[in-house]
Amino acid sequence: MTIVSKIGFGALLAVFSISAAVAQTAQPYGSSAPKTRAEVKADLAAWRAAGYDPLDWIDYPDNAQRAGRIVAARRAQESGAPISQ
Repeated sequence: MTIVSKIGFGALLAVFSISAAVAQTAQPYGSSAPKTRAEVKADLAAWRAAGYDPLDWIDYPDNAQRAGRIVAARRAQESGAPISQ
């Protein structure tokens, strides 16, 4: 390999890595993005309004699942999506 081809290959590699990094940071945030503090507080308030009590550890899985279904149904109703059960 000549020196010119090594420099060209290095420049091509640098351009490729920079373009990959830019494309990766340009991706929109999906549902897997971390929630903000305000979103977590709003979720907890919605669950509590649906009857969930985080201190009720005796009925834990049942009350959490029931409140989760209620919150999901309310959000589906607000968004106009059909409710599936």
